[in-house]
Amino acid sequence: MLSRLGALLQEAVGAREPSIDLLEAFVEHWKGITHYYIESTDENTPAKKTDIPWRLRQMLDILVYEERQQTAAGEAGPCLEYLLQHKILETLCTLGKAEYPPGMRQQVFQFFSKVLAQVQHPLLHYLNVHRPVQKLLRLGGTVPGSQTEKEEVQFTTVLCSKIQQDPALLTYILEGKKIVSRKKSSKEPITLPREAASIQDKDHPHSKSPDMSPCKAQALTAQLPAETEEPDGGVGESNLITSLIGLCKSKKGRVALKAQENLLLLVSVASQAAATYLVHSSPCCPAIVEHLCQLYQSMPTFLDPADIAALEGISWRLPSAPSDEASFPGKEALAAFLGWFDYCDHLITEAHVVVADALAKAVAEKLFMEILQPHLLHVSEQSVLTSTALLTAMLRQLRSPALLREAVAFLLGADPQPAAPEDGPRSLCAHLIGHCDHLSDEISITTLRLFEELLQKPHEQVLRSLVLCNLEGRHYVARGSPEPESYEDTLDLEEDPYFTDGFLNASFQPSAKPPPAPATNSDGKTAVTEIVNRVLSLSFLCLVPEEAKTSAFLEETGYDTYVHDAYGLFQECSSRVAPWGWPLGPTPLDPHEPERPFFEGHFLRMLFDRMSRILEQPYSLNLQVTSVLSRLALFPHPLIHEYLLDPYINLAPGCRSLFSVLVRVIGDLMQRIQRVPQFPGKLLLVRKQLMGQVPGEQLDHQTLLQGVVVLEEFCKELAAIAFVKFPPHSPHLHLSPPQEGHV
Repeated sequence: MLSRLGALLQEAVGAREPSIDLLEAFVEHWKGITHYYIESTDENTPAKKTDIPWRLRQMLDILVYEERQQTAAGEAGPCLEYLLQHKILETLCTLGKAEYPPGMRQQVFQFFSKVLAQVQHPLLHYLNVHRPVQKLLRLGGTVPGSQTEKEEVQFTTVLCSKIQQDPALLTYILEGKKIVSRKKSSKEPITLPREAASIQDKDHPHSKSPDMSPCKAQALTAQLPAETEEPDGGVGESNLITSLIGLCKSKKGRVALKAQENLLLLVSVASQAAATYLVHSSPCCPAIVEHLCQLYQSMPTFLDPADIAALEGISWRLPSAPSDEASFPGKEALAAFLGWFDYCDHLITEAHVVVADALAKAVAEKLFMEILQPHLLHVSEQSVLTSTALLTAMLRQLRSPALLREAVAFLLGADPQPAAPEDGPRSLCAHLIGHCDHLSDEISITTLRLFEELLQKPHEQVLRSLVLCNLEGRHYVARGSPEPESYEDTLDLEEDPYFTDGFLNASFQPSAKPPPAPATNSDGKTAVTEIVNRVLSLSFLCLVPEEAKTSAFLEETGYDTYVHDAYGLFQECSSRVAPWGWPLGPTPLDPHEPERPFFEGHFLRMLFDRMSRILEQPYSLNLQVTSVLSRLALFPHPLIHEYLLDPYINLAPGCRSLFSVLVRVIGDLMQRIQRVPQFPGKLLLVRKQLMGQVPGEQLDHQTLLQGVVVLEEFCKELAAIAFVKFPPHSPHLHLSPPQEGHV
């Protein structure tokens, strides 16, 4: 259209005829639109079948062409001034609200979007622009699934793009006239284009309203609904934020995705003032979190924790699960909730820090505290199961530091303090730890998964609250005799029963290839630390008696795999905790310091108690307990390393460590073996069943036999972890990644 208009102008100039008067043409097209409402009697003709869309396109083309011909940059041309002075956008907004002719609202949205996008002159500062923009925003998004969703999201895209370019526009779009008057009264310096209302008709003799008699004007306005008084722009009103939230709920995937991208663009504005305004003077955070809470409450209460755990890979860009996955009742609602939670997490990651902190606090307050916590503490087992599994799924998806900080504070409390054995479950964390030792095995397993997920989050307070605050001071070590100067002094390698050539060969026999060569120090001497590592490793490998081992009979010990996995997990864990500045070794003990009572804390006590019952617990529960313990053992903190992986620690009276718990379990096992006839054969059969090599069938003492298999594998896993880690107060040991087949 612009090219045709330009061609006409060129032809007129070439014929030495008077040039086309753009303002006259612009006014003529506007007259054509207004005259339609006076002359038309058919109320059922769609707007797209009238000449209104064509005339709106002509008006847009004239505005753009006029701006391109302007010699003085930044000045409004006569047509643009006419648009502003005669409140054409206000009138169009009213026509769109009336939805007359049918489909007029769609035409109005398109015209607004194109004018704001294509006209380079800053328009949104003008009262006669941002006021109808606000009204149009209130007009859209009011009806779910409306026919104008596509046009509405295009309109909000333009607005968010303009705000991204100039964050000062945010207040005009969200509050408009109220903020302008406030800024004028406070005499804040505002650089605004001159208001359209100051443009006088006498300066532009062509800029006159279409000639319309009073009766015709009355006929026009009679067909339009009466305009309501403009609201003040409070938080509860429909505006850009609520419009975007409404579009995010659209059933049309592309519309919802584009609306989410627009909202993301809006909250990531770089301006501190705009971000503060979004938080304190808009419904941004409450509206986003309200939708999150609605999606949570719309899920059925009977969701299976296994189904929740299996539903991975939910993203806000693709909230629905892959179609090839097995369906289950409530899957769609669960995917919608996890998708929106992922979106909230992404918003917090990308948003201005002011918005991010406010949104994270709103999620913690409304979802975690008001909804989740009562469910977690409920007497109903189903409520506890579902809420715990959902919280685990949320933790798995959580990436933003601000929301992680709020989640950790919600679960563990803000100020961790060492616990005492007699302390009751006063906090949510204490209740959750109690759920790990629940009468219901399913609740115990689900809650242990929650803690395992929590341990993988990059937040130091998790380890400090659950473990370190009770280990500090090393009161688990016996006082009274001075500590050796080096770790190696605690071992007499020649006399150690585990450190013999025969045992070394037997322990590493499954791998036909030799272990890697010992590391050497700068003096060329063999690093004693690696030898110590081997001793620690072999101490765990030798715990299970030969008559209780079955892996060798299947020619697959799995130790190679454990070492490979432990190496990768340890490197990942070390990288995650590196910024926390943990010490390389434990604080030396004062031998003259008196003994103090030691309590390992509720979390470690629960894990040790569970571990001591490994021969009596279900197979799935044992797997989860050992998984959490091995995850803990990977952390490179010297106190964790000493307390969980040092078999030679001189424990204070009445104290226990992981190794001492395992020793007691082995002692109990040796007694039970005597009471089980044909124990080796049954144990081998159970192992083959667990590996899927033979059909499963119920056997006598099956729980005991499965517990023995888990115990053997857990000891190998601990041995592998001890092997890849270095003693925390010895020189760092730089191990190369084990090659396939090497131990």
